[in-house]
Amino acid sequence: MISGKRPLDGVRIVEMDAIGPVPFAAMMLADFGADVVRMARPDAKPGSGFLLHRGRPSLALDLKDEADRRTASEIIACADVLLEGFRPGVMERLGLGPEPCLAANRKLVYARLTGWGQDGPLATVAGHDLDYIALTGALRAIGPGEAPPPVPLNLLGDYGGGALFAVGGILAALLHARASGEGQVVDAAITDGVAMLSTVVHSLMAAGRWRGERGTNTLDGGAPFYRCYRCADGEYVAVGALEPQFFALLLAGLGISAERFVQRDQSCWAEMEAVFAEAFAGRPRSHWLEMFATTDACVQPVLSFEEAPLHPHNRARGTYFERDGDWVPAPAPRLGTTPAVAGPPAWETKPADLLARWSTTLPISP
Repeated sequence: MISGKRPLDGVRIVEMDAIGPVPFAAMMLADFGADVVRMARPDAKPGSGFLLHRGRPSLALDLKDEADRRTASEIIACADVLLEGFRPGVMERLGLGPEPCLAANRKLVYARLTGWGQDGPLATVAGHDLDYIALTGALRAIGPGEAPPPVPLNLLGDYGGGALFAVGGILAALLHARASGEGQVVDAAITDGVAMLSTVVHSLMAAGRWRGERGTNTLDGGAPFYRCYRCADGEYVAVGALEPQFFALLLAGLGISAERFVQRDQSCWAEMEAVFAEAFAGRPRSHWLEMFATTDACVQPVLSFEEAPLHPHNRARGTYFERDGDWVPAPAPRLGTTPAVAGPPAWETKPADLLARWSTTLPISP
């Protein structure tokens, strides 16, 4: 039975306004019920990431102003979590670093989400998603071997290695604060998160099952049965027929004899790829979707962001919802009893109103 509660009800979070992974992490926490307030500059304007601001108010404070800094300190003293993404040293120079904040609020979880982390030679150097994933080996492993690595979307670094690991660290530290009454600093570096995401590749390397040349391995596009193909209408399908039984169904759907190829014999992969490419190019995507619709051949359409919300599976699960004429991804993952809820668009609040609400109770107790 679904209750009216959410798992983070009562958890109060201060989010220092930023771009990319910080608002995404705050959005996830707000979806699961946390009472999040976003501290933003008075002159801050809604940008392209405004959809990430759902479910929480903004609070206009100029942290270069002494009075506003005092107000920020008062609010942080009432919070359970502080989430910031500035370069190391910025919060310290504002007088809002971990030391004074934890001294005033010993249960505070002080979460710092950056590209390089809080220490190391690059800690204070500028960077973006592409730079961070380059340092982990992940970027070099993407794309065909004869070309430079392509520029992927910033989902792997900013959001996968950054925001999601920050959320995990915050939740772990909150559990510790509840049990012990002690807060702590969470140092979430995108480079650390992406490196950890690549554990499976390191495992394959240790087992001698991963080659260093890009585009020569089963999971990096080297295998003809695990890659994308262009169809007659210019659209693409994704083929993921890794297991033998799925590979057999793929061959059958393409009209290829089961005896023609030995799936794991890499000496025939070049020919296999050419045959597959020719077959897929002979028909439009709609034909292949109908052909493989009821089989386990692991063939699916490569959809655009505009098409994805309209796919029958996504519609049936409510993977996207419509707001003000735009399709928006729904909260995830799904909890059976206390599910997340996508809050309303961002709104503004005043320091006095927030303090009146937050100061009536203490931060979470052990």
